[in-house]
Amino acid sequence: MLTGGQLAALIVAVFWAVLVTFVALTLLRLSRLLGEASEVVREVGEQAAPLLDDLTRTVARANEQLGRTDVITKQVAGVTQNVSAVTTVMTSVVGGPLVKAAAFSYGVRKALGGRDGDGRPAASDRPQLQSRSSGKGRR
Repeated sequence: MLTGGQLAALIVAVFWAVLVTFVALTLLRLSRLLGEASEVVREVGEQAAPLLDDLTRTVARANEQLGRTDVITKQVAGVTQNVSAVTTVMTSVVGGPLVKAAAFSYGVRKALGGRDGDGRPAASDRPQLQSRSSGKGRR
C-alpha cells in the first residue's frame, strides 16, 4: 500500500492535473473568443471605409447645394430690395395725385350732391339730436 506521504503526493498530482486541464480549456476558449473578436473588427474595418467614402461624397454634395442656396438667397434679397424701391416710387408718383383727386372729387360731390332744390342742406344731412330715454337714468 501507499504511505501517507505518497497518498498526499498523489492527491496533489491529481489536483494539479485537474487545475492544468481547467486552465488549458479556459485558455483555449479565450483564444477562440479573441479570434472571433479580431475577425469582427476586421469586417467592421472593411465596411467602414466605403461608408466613410459615401459620407464624404454626401457632405460634399450638401455643401454644393448650400452654396447654390446661398446664391439664390442673395438674389432674392436683391429682388426684394428692388421691389421695395419700385413700390416706394409708385406710391410717391401715383399715390399723391390719386389722394388729391379723391379729395377733390369728394369735395365736389359734397358741394353739389348735398343740397335740396331750394338751396338748403337736405334734411338727411342735418345733424339729428338724440333724445334721452325716459327711463331709470340719473335723478
